[in-house]
Amino acid sequence: MTESASILSPRPFLGVLSSALGRTWIERCDPAQSTLALAIAQTHGVPDILARVLAGRGVGVQEVESFLNPRLRDLMPDPYQLTDMEAAAEHLAEAIIARKTVAIFGDYDVDGACSAALMAEYLRACGVPFAIHIPDRITEGYGPNIEAIRALKEQGADVLVTVDCGTASVDTLGAAKELGLDVLVIDHHQAPNELPAVSALVNPNRQDDLSGLGYLCAAGVVFLTLVAVNRALRAKGFFNANAEPDLLASLDLVGLATVADVVPLVGLNRAFVRQGLAIMRRRGRLGLAALLDTAGLSGAPESWHLGYLIGPRINAGGRIGDAALGAKLLLTDDPVIAGRLAAELDQLNRERQAIEQVAIAEAEAQALLMLDKDPGLPLIVAASAEWHAGIVGLIAARTKEKTNRPSFAFTLNGEANATGSGRSIPGVDLGRAVRAAVGAGIAIKGGGHAMAAGVTIRADELDRFKAFMAERLQDTYDRAREADHFAIDSTLTAGAAKPEIVTAIERAGPFGSGQPEPVFVFPHHRLMEAREVGSGGHIRVKLRGGDGSFIGGIAFRAAGQPLGQALSDAVGSPLHVAGTLSIDRWGGGEKVELRVMDAAKPE
Repeated sequence: MTESASILSPRPFLGVLSSALGRTWIERCDPAQSTLALAIAQTHGVPDILARVLAGRGVGVQEVESFLNPRLRDLMPDPYQLTDMEAAAEHLAEAIIARKTVAIFGDYDVDGACSAALMAEYLRACGVPFAIHIPDRITEGYGPNIEAIRALKEQGADVLVTVDCGTASVDTLGAAKELGLDVLVIDHHQAPNELPAVSALVNPNRQDDLSGLGYLCAAGVVFLTLVAVNRALRAKGFFNANAEPDLLASLDLVGLATVADVVPLVGLNRAFVRQGLAIMRRRGRLGLAALLDTAGLSGAPESWHLGYLIGPRINAGGRIGDAALGAKLLLTDDPVIAGRLAAELDQLNRERQAIEQVAIAEAEAQALLMLDKDPGLPLIVAASAEWHAGIVGLIAARTKEKTNRPSFAFTLNGEANATGSGRSIPGVDLGRAVRAAVGAGIAIKGGGHAMAAGVTIRADELDRFKAFMAERLQDTYDRAREADHFAIDSTLTAGAAKPEIVTAIERAGPFGSGQPEPVFVFPHHRLMEAREVGSGGHIRVKLRGGDGSFIGGIAFRAAGQPLGQALSDAVGSPLHVAGTLSIDRWGGGEKVELRVMDAAKPE
């Protein structure tokens, strides 16, 4: 039930062939889905607008109830469906019973921090000693390294569990095994043909796994692993003398990682996020509560808050500070420590934003020069010796947004090797292309997902890498651009955009990757104002409908961009304005706000 499941009508919505962002607007629901929407509304008694949102995402009449109310117990698979899960559960259960010291090796992003905290929280509840190591992005890089593993062994580790990494670490984990460690891998990254020789490697994306759970983030896989461990311990009688950990209370971590890692919000992931948000709203985890307060979020957190407010702050530690801060924050049960760590991460995030602004401007300038020379270029590859290695992923993301092309950003720093990060557009698999570059000997190491990838190359091979990737991605990029339409769910007026409408629409959430937020057009509304606010280039707008009603909104990072220019030029005139809706509950009241995503002049 994704956007790609819809057969989109080629007829332009409201006649918009080229919007402010150069896109053709189309109606998300084709005629068959419009008929389905009517059937959903009549059968289930839901508002017409919610029925259209459901039909546009491929939800059938018989699926409506389960889709609107995803229950974990209905969607949870048997963990043993995953290859090697039974072996992993057995090894961990035996380690817990024997009270062996477990070393957890994670990744420096949100998914890695949540995965490490999940595992550690479970071990702590079982009374098992553990140590967490999150590698430094700059000095250690991604994935297990033997120096850190040797140090963990010297500190008394008996078992090594890698989370959100390790699938491709054949040599390193082989060396870890030679040190006498029992090695387990719990991961979700796309897997190479050769896997490490470890006691168990649980990864739904390994080529011999038939579970169909490849859409999970690492924290989701860790959660399933702990369910399996719980089963094994119960069978061994461990809980006859020990309290059973409350796994459901850890779903806030799974939900956060699922949103922040931008995995598809389908199937089990929807239940993870829905349940995780419910737990997060109870504010029982001191670290997350402190971070919510630091981010200025006083109301109930929604899915988008996890991706735009919480995720970046946890990531900031791994980008430009102490990579372990996120995991420490998520695990602490001391309110003073929670407040201090949250404040530190918030400050690091502010510093990251300041560093990022200059780098993004430089990357965009490089991108424009490349496109001037070759307008059909299928990807952007930007590089600088001045960029901090911790922000290259953010630079790539912003460049991708600016150019609507897959983009890489590399930091050179005068070293022999260049470290880069890439972000893609729907329909272009970046992870697969990077692995092909590794296989061709053009990249030293690399991998990732369809939408994001990391890569290390020799600094003097930058042009060769660019040429290889351009050739590799050209066909899929061309096909993706042909299908680059802006899908509209429905029209609304300022007067009709009431909180109860938004509440009804939110029942189809959570929204995110693979489950796009509903987009509504306010047609022929007069743009009363468009002014820049804040330091991030945001533009605040106010629209007036034909009945005199108003709705306010904001276009994020639009100043100086085509959308911002179109809004500024249209002040005082009628305009079609498209965006998503949310409820602003600031000050105890409720009002609907529009997040502006595009605009077009009426014919």
